[in-house]
Amino acid sequence: MTERFPQVWMTKVYGLCHYVLKGMSDICFRGEVACLEHLPKNGGFIIAANHQSHLDPPLIGCQVPRQMCFFARKTLWKPGFGSWWMDAVGSIPVDRDGGSDIQAMKRVLRALADNKVLILFPEGTRSPDGKLQSPKAGVGFMACKTNAVVVPVRIFGSFEAFGRNGPLKLNVPVDVVFGHPMAVADYDNPKDGKDRYQRASERIFAQIAALEKPRPAVI
Repeated sequence: MTERFPQVWMTKVYGLCHYVLKGMSDICFRGEVACLEHLPKNGGFIIAANHQSHLDPPLIGCQVPRQMCFFARKTLWKPGFGSWWMDAVGSIPVDRDGGSDIQAMKRVLRALADNKVLILFPEGTRSPDGKLQSPKAGVGFMACKTNAVVVPVRIFGSFEAFGRNGPLKLNVPVDVVFGHPMAVADYDNPKDGKDRYQRASERIFAQIAALEKPRPAVI
């Protein structure tokens, strides 16, 4: 029963949102989901994915049968329902105006210690044309600092469904492919010196780029 309804292991608000979003994804964006078996069954880890659309976090998150943590700008925390909801689902506020943001790092470490999953986007922002962009050092920094297992993920079709400056289009297939987990030694080399985090991001992103669009299931 728990494999069919993983929401029973999640907090109430997150579990409800996960259940609803999974149903909406299956109805509105009927794509293929490949290689879910690559996801670690125990322990916290990081998902690193390409970024095409605002749809990416929920469409990837609803396929992962574990509770995840998402990053959001601190400025989004304002009085009202939105702030309550972000706290209820475990969002991590991030200061994007600069600074080391020690509190965010502490929450990341706590989430991983609590066996939760983080989702990060190496490109840093949504692609303007749906094509892969150059990765930034942020994901490499986070992975190296936490020594976390990283699972590369590639999403296909979300730009066509809801790209930048475009309308939301339902019934556009969105595919999600999960790659093999990367251990610390697969992406980190302390000898890279000042380029260590950028190189780590590039190694992670290379694995994302190598993932291929799944073939439609044969009925």
